[in-house]
Amino acid sequence: MHGRRPTMTSRHGMVAAAHPLAAQAGAKLLAQGGNAFDAAAATAAALNVVEPFMSGLAGMGLSTMWVAAEKRVRVLDFVPPIPASFPADRFSKRTDLERGALAIASPGNLAGWCELVKTYGRKSLADVFAPAIALARDGFALAEFGAAEFEENDPLLEKIPALYPAWSKNYQPNGAMHLGSVLVQSDLAGTLSEIAEKGPDHFYRGALGEKIIAHLQALGGSLTMADLAAVKMVWREPMAVSFKGLSVHVPPPPCEGFQFLLTLKLLDGIDLASKPRDGADHLDLVYRAIRLAAGARIAHNNPSPEKLAEIMSEASVALLRQRLTDGKPVTGPTEQWVPQDKEDPAHTTSLSVADSDGNLICITQSLGSPFGSGVVVPGTGLCFNNFLYWADVQPGSPNRSKPGDELPMCMSPTLSTRDGKPVLALGTPGSYGIMQTQAQAMVQHLVYGLPLQDAIEAPRARLWDGRLVEIENRIAPETIAELVKRGHEARPFDVGWTMRCGGMQAVAVDPATGVFTGAADPRRDGYVATP
Repeated sequence: MHGRRPTMTSRHGMVAAAHPLAAQAGAKLLAQGGNAFDAAAATAAALNVVEPFMSGLAGMGLSTMWVAAEKRVRVLDFVPPIPASFPADRFSKRTDLERGALAIASPGNLAGWCELVKTYGRKSLADVFAPAIALARDGFALAEFGAAEFEENDPLLEKIPALYPAWSKNYQPNGAMHLGSVLVQSDLAGTLSEIAEKGPDHFYRGALGEKIIAHLQALGGSLTMADLAAVKMVWREPMAVSFKGLSVHVPPPPCEGFQFLLTLKLLDGIDLASKPRDGADHLDLVYRAIRLAAGARIAHNNPSPEKLAEIMSEASVALLRQRLTDGKPVTGPTEQWVPQDKEDPAHTTSLSVADSDGNLICITQSLGSPFGSGVVVPGTGLCFNNFLYWADVQPGSPNRSKPGDELPMCMSPTLSTRDGKPVLALGTPGSYGIMQTQAQAMVQHLVYGLPLQDAIEAPRARLWDGRLVEIENRIAPETIAELVKRGHEARPFDVGWTMRCGGMQAVAVDPATGVFTGAADPRRDGYVATP
């Protein structure tokens, strides 16, 4: 009412995802007796169908979860290392790896979904994939965000003759896709059905994998069957900081989410609540904290446990907090080691799921760029990632990537607890902006007390290298002018809502009542569903 989305609640489970049909797929698993891990995998697989430009089984991801039976937070890392076959020395700049078969890193999403179901789920892989298979087989009509993605990326991919025919045949055999166009993906339905029957080894070690590798190598790619077979899931212990009464957990390095936690730790020592919300004092401090934390992450990417402890120590944070409050402009990178040209945000998605057993999970997964590498393997319906674009190939960089290295990943699925009980799963897409926009939303929710949906809808900004800050134009012009006076190269977007500031999905839990509250970001086709 009053021009805003209603608060969505349930006592029987909750799914928040970037597309209503994907949220419904997860809710269906909950209604059929599955738990949050089954539902999360079903939602992730359905997103492969309904937002194929964002994510799919040939991408990568991370998950942070509360396992009720074990009363603990766990992290599942499905970001495989840089392939042993990667010819890193052939490249000197990121743009060499933006599209094409050489940009493809070993896919981890399928293995991650299957690991969740195998370790903690109740349902079979066939049950979990059934909603995605039906959506792919029967088709669905594109909503606004999906139509915009096709309209934007079709002319870009058309400029790549080696990739476009297979991509276009798979996604638009009857012509360009627009709002209301029906997308049927029969090949993808067949692939998912085969995997449901034969298991993930059909992809990683079997006939499907061999078909994929043959096509990629014919396009000049370097990925091998040995690279696929080497994909292994890694269970990790999360790292956490305290912020306004919550313990906020994220995956540890090589995940780059520690930037987000460092931002929160810097702000936890500041009396933000006394400053007007969305005013210059509030935003100046948040943007400065984000940039300082990004600088620490870039200077010490994928730190050792000892170095990470030093970065997050009270002594180091105190020094950064002095810089936070000294009033002098903060200039620095937000992306990688040397300044990059401003890029489109990564095409990533995030989902959050809760069940009535007390499990709570957040997954963030991606193909990298829009439609990833642009490579579709004919007959499979699979579009492959371009995650080697996120490897650091810059000569002279202390973070320069090598074959076999862990791949640092700018994702940050979060799981927050209060007094040892899970209370919030929250994640967002947005490339290196992920750690920025999550911090902004958490400040709105926990410092200023906005309800979860309102906190996600509040205006956000995207910081870029140097001093540039682009701000959704719902922030007052006089506030932006004051930020410029304080040293930010601040300017408004020409819109009030933009995917450059993420697409956040969250589920909160009230331990006292057992009520789940879901929130979905209108910057995408986000929606909440219940069983």
